Amino acid sequence: MKFIDSLNVGDNIKETYLCKDKRSGTTKNGADYYLVTLQDKTGVLEGNIWDVGSPGIQEFEKSNYVEVTGQIKEYKGKNQITITALRVVDATQVDVTNYIPSTEKNIDDMYDELLGFIDTINAPYMKELLEKYYKNDENFRKRFCYHSAAKSVHHSFVGGLLEHTLSVTKTCDFIAKQYDYLDRDLLLTAAMFHDIGKLAELSPYPENDYTDHGQMLGHIVMGYNLLSNSIREIDDFPEVKKTELLHCILSHHGKLEFGSPKTPSIAEAIALNFADDMDAKLETMKELMAKVKGNDTSWQGFNRLLDSNIRKTSKV
Repeated sequence: MKFIDSLNVGDNIKETYLCKDKRSGTTKNGADYYLVTLQDKTGVLEGNIWDVGSPGIQEFEKSNYVEVTGQIKEYKGKNQITITALRVVDATQVDVTNYIPSTEKNIDDMYDELLGFIDTINAPYMKELLEKYYKNDENFRKRFCYHSAAKSVHHSFVGGLLEHTLSVTKTCDFIAKQYDYLDRDLLLTAAMFHDIGKLAELSPYPENDYTDHGQMLGHIVMGYNLLSNSIREIDDFPEVKKTELLHCILSHHGKLEFGSPKTPSIAEAIALNFADDMDAKLETMKELMAKVKGNDTSWQGFNRLLDSNIRKTSKV
């Protein structure tokens, strides 16, 4: 199989990919065309079908596996395929692991490590809340372990939500040791729950797209609602700790313009915001630099999330 990250401008290909998206359009001359997004485990590729009425173009839908014939061209600095033929491939005839990006780490090991942090929580009400989901809900475990943390920005792969949550939790644990005045139980509980709303904001793979509720509410509000309802079921959960935990969830993006309904007002919320932001940006950098070949230290251009022109670190 010729994976998307290995394609070069000028390549003529005939290969099977997952159709992640399909949109219709009309040219200035009134002709219909399709814009498609193809996907495999290495990335996505935008494509055009200009002659939609051609007998070589079978009817297809989003989430179909499709064999496409076409040529790779460059458009606005990115690879794009002009598709001249397309046929639908039976899903039973493909190896799905080639089409769904997945974490490089062991999912069971990561989950066990996360459970280990729960065992270190001293506050019984915080531990009960964590165990309600992570230890006692098998359906939650399956969904959480195989969900992504984003549609496209960072950790947008199977296991991404787990990998990101564990990384943020480990960073918060380190911060709590450095600044011993922090409420470690509060901080680690907030870290483990900060992105729980993404289970409802994003659909599972292979679609991995925003749900209607996700578009209208977002994962921060959805996570707040979920935890708020769950806390009501726990006896003797201190009202002040409920408010502080929910505040950490609401403010973990740090700024109003980044989607947080509130900005951090307590030290633990500040720590969570820094840990979350650091992991998102370093993972973004890792994924971007993985696409740069060899020891190429040329500038890669401006990145919106990182707010900077970026390049790979040199190796002497």
